[in-house]
Amino acid sequence: MSNPLTRRRFLLGTATITSALFFAGCGGGGATDTAPAAQKLSQAEIDTAMNTDTTLTFWTWVPDIQKEVDLFEKKYPKIKVKVVNVGQGAPHYQKLRAAIQAGQGAPDVTQVEFQHIPSFTLGGDLLDISPYGAADVKSQYPDWVWSQVVKGEAVYAVPQDVGPTGLLYRDDLLKAAGIEVPTTWEEFATASEKYRAANPKSYLSNFAPNEAGQFLSYVWQTGARPFSFDGQQTVKIDLASDQAKQVATYWGDLIAKDAASVDPDFTDSWYQGLSNGKYASWPTAAWGPVFLQGTAKKTSGKWRATDMPQWDPAKPAAGNWGGSTDAVLKSSKNPIAAAQLALFINTDHESALKLATEQFLFPASNDILNDPKFAEQAAPFYGGQKVNAKFTEISKTVTPDFQWVPFMDYVYSSFNETLGKSIADKSDLVAGLQSWQDQVAKYAKDQGFTVS
Repeated sequence: MSNPLTRRRFLLGTATITSALFFAGCGGGGATDTAPAAQKLSQAEIDTAMNTDTTLTFWTWVPDIQKEVDLFEKKYPKIKVKVVNVGQGAPHYQKLRAAIQAGQGAPDVTQVEFQHIPSFTLGGDLLDISPYGAADVKSQYPDWVWSQVVKGEAVYAVPQDVGPTGLLYRDDLLKAAGIEVPTTWEEFATASEKYRAANPKSYLSNFAPNEAGQFLSYVWQTGARPFSFDGQQTVKIDLASDQAKQVATYWGDLIAKDAASVDPDFTDSWYQGLSNGKYASWPTAAWGPVFLQGTAKKTSGKWRATDMPQWDPAKPAAGNWGGSTDAVLKSSKNPIAAAQLALFINTDHESALKLATEQFLFPASNDILNDPKFAEQAAPFYGGQKVNAKFTEISKTVTPDFQWVPFMDYVYSSFNETLGKSIADKSDLVAGLQSWQDQVAKYAKDQGFTVS
């Protein structure tokens, strides 16, 4: 678990797709809440399909997922799976949309991040897999996770990994500065100023100007819901809500006091900052602990994990940053086998446990979250702390029903030009937030959406 790991392996939330390509792929009939429930297949129909010679194509960016595919093929020897990695982030989505638009070359099963599911359901590209057994696994997932893959009674993907947010911090540096681990955002602000005063060359934390996903996770924690989509034409854009302004004001104040740095993250200098003590904490997601120990090896034993600071300690809450699914394309000629592959990879206990303990994806299912082989692992990098158990607890506090709009690629890219620029320039973050709101709302209207 100590080998260096790339950002994209764990951070699944910043893909950028050109708008022309996005809308070219949205010509089909969209999913709606009023669509009748599809008829469930019988077990006999499924058994017949799984005993028929079939070849599936599976597009995924997860390293070494062939291990899990091998388990599937062992159980279903008549089914052969061709695993293809066409790239991560933008390359993956660009090639997927191009194949869908061309009507050939698309996979049967594909990995899709939570925030991009609506863009594919709008195009009518994803198969409702509820009749194929997907509806039966609802109880295996926390409500907030399951809410990411459903629309009405339709199920459009099987959750694979998630990113509930917590706080990683340098135990040694906080103790040296005489600072208790902050449990509220008010305490975090006080600690940030105190730490900066005691350490003029470092900060308690960094607020990256290039991470829309991280900012949205902060907003998610407050209970705000900046987006909604009816599956057809109407979207809600509420990026400048009172809660979002609260978050922007909070970090803007810390930046103005030089109590938080504004370095772009996942850069060489940022990696060095994690290693050399420039940042004494990192508010991050559940994929962060493994990422960090591969990035800042020389700090082993000095870090700890805890809950994200709270706005209201009486109502513990966390956001989510990242996460992906496996979905079946409607164009698949083998929908039953494809759906069983998506289900098996993520719900078969041995397969899902491998994803968590060998590929280090933070699990979406309760089954793996509660497995001692995952939860009870002691992490030497974190002083022997059971970090997986801590983030499992955090996962229970993520609130459900956070939605996305079918053009999140634009939402993320416009962040860099608006709020992200305000962060980088150390200017008015609330004004930058409003600019982001206005720009995204205008874009939605220009593309023919009704904005509520």
